Amino acid sequence: MTTTGNNKKLVLTGLLIGLIFAELDETVVSTAMPTIIRELHGLALYGWVAGIYMLAVTMFMPIIGKMADLYGRKKVYLTCMALFICGSIVCGMASSMTMLLAGRGIQGIGAGGLMPLALVIIGDTYPLEQRAKVQSLFGPLMILPQLLGPTVGGYIVGNVNWHWVFLINIPIGLIAAAFMSKGMRESRGDEQRSIDWTGAFTLMLGLLSLLMAPVLIENKGYSWGSPIIIGMLALSAALFALFVWVETKAKEPIIPLHLFRNRNVVVLSTMVFLLMLGLMGGLATFPFFAQNVMGLTPTGSGYLNLAFMGGAIPSSIIVGFLITKVAYRNLFIVCLSLPIVGYAMLTQIDVNTTVLYIVISFLILGIGLGALFGGDNLIVQESVDKAHSGVALSTVQLFQSLGATIGMSVFGSILANNIKSGLDSVGDQLPKDVADTIATGGIPKGLDTGLADQVKLVFADAFQHLFIISIGFLIAGFAVAWFLKKEVLTKREEEPEQEPVPAHA
Repeated sequence: MTTTGNNKKLVLTGLLIGLIFAELDETVVSTAMPTIIRELHGLALYGWVAGIYMLAVTMFMPIIGKMADLYGRKKVYLTCMALFICGSIVCGMASSMTMLLAGRGIQGIGAGGLMPLALVIIGDTYPLEQRAKVQSLFGPLMILPQLLGPTVGGYIVGNVNWHWVFLINIPIGLIAAAFMSKGMRESRGDEQRSIDWTGAFTLMLGLLSLLMAPVLIENKGYSWGSPIIIGMLALSAALFALFVWVETKAKEPIIPLHLFRNRNVVVLSTMVFLLMLGLMGGLATFPFFAQNVMGLTPTGSGYLNLAFMGGAIPSSIIVGFLITKVAYRNLFIVCLSLPIVGYAMLTQIDVNTTVLYIVISFLILGIGLGALFGGDNLIVQESVDKAHSGVALSTVQLFQSLGATIGMSVFGSILANNIKSGLDSVGDQLPKDVADTIATGGIPKGLDTGLADQVKLVFADAFQHLFIISIGFLIAGFAVAWFLKKEVLTKREEEPEQEPVPAHA
């Protein structure tokens, strides 16, 4: 499977439109969800809207990556785009929560291929040095959905209706697909290859069992120690062991096991898993602190993330320029030391913490994590054969997604338990129904000022404890980075140089 003279401008334009509109969908939907839930009478299924989407994205990611290696990037990417559009149609026409959840699941399957395949296609289209600069811009461009999403979602819900939150994806997706269809050329070999459906099915069941645990904890109130959750985790471990056995026998395995003999693939998978595990729990829950302790509005607390992006954007661009000139292990070691500093600062937050202090902390975090905005993907692409780049990238992104998902659930549970135990000291002063809901619902309005101050102290202590635990995972991720190869990223010999061709070619 080879690309033959891609039109770089058309391909890049199509990929960027597709990625931005897929990311924009998430933020727009989050803004519109209260209205959707109210009209469809689906409060009991609120959490499942995000849960189903996340499950579909993660479960199908490695399978889609393998299919792209077997059947061609262009065909599979356009299929993913078609699935995302079809899911948007189902969601837009939804008259019940069941129909909405089905549509979000279809959207998730499509979204599971858009980002990893975009990176693979960029790898097939651009030579290494250009690719490093292009991919360094992908992460920063994702700030646009974060900025525009709440505004666009609010406008559509307020001036049209919520159905168009999903239906607007149709023309945008078709435009992105048209650019890709016109700009990308791909030739197929004559060899007939089939996908390992037994391995695919086993992997999907294992991921489903693993990822249903945090979804059930979030939506059904189970704890990590409950028998159902332990049973699901044990089942997932058994299914993953079965998957490894199946892959040893498969002619065309879903995830070739020889990838795990590749030093950089193993190191990067472990590193991103640990980093996301430690980072996402704190970052995802921080608006809870900003609103309840610092007194910021929901919008204001959300825009604190701009400080993070303000650090990540220049950092990712600089790393994109340096990664072909400086040993990438040194770049990652320097960069990944900074999130430890940023989280160390966050362990000191209290009821008097200022916005400026948080902005500085988030800025340092962003500068440190800028190396992950394309840098890890470049290393993976240049560490494996081109024939396996799709599944290799999808595998590393799978570990990143697993770390983020598990981290948000585990640290969310830790935070809630810390707040509940901290409230014991003032529990006799709180109405019982208020004490039971404060840990998840925040400080209610109208609470006595003195009592509210005591609750804020409890919140501050709980978050300090959360960030202290998070630092342990960040240090572990930093330590793993030392095992990367100490080499400058160079082009693999088999990679052909490509020149742009006219759009009509």
